[in-house]
Amino acid sequence: MPTSPWQKSTYSGDSSNCLEVAAETGGIKLRESDDPEVILTATTQSVRQLVLSLKTHGLSPRSADA
Repeated sequence: MPTSPWQKSTYSGDSSNCLEVAAETGGIKLRESDDPEVILTATTQSVRQLVLSLKTHGLSPRSADA
């Protein structure tokens, strides 16, 4: 399964504690530059839902009943 090269935000500059992203067929891989061996894999749909939720609700905690 081909994977794109790891990318990080230009806002990170030369900082070593950045979230890095790589696209792959049907999904996205995420890792922290401080610990690159730990990789999270998510579907593009779940990442899309996460981003939409953050844009809509921000980072404030929500109750489990919401």
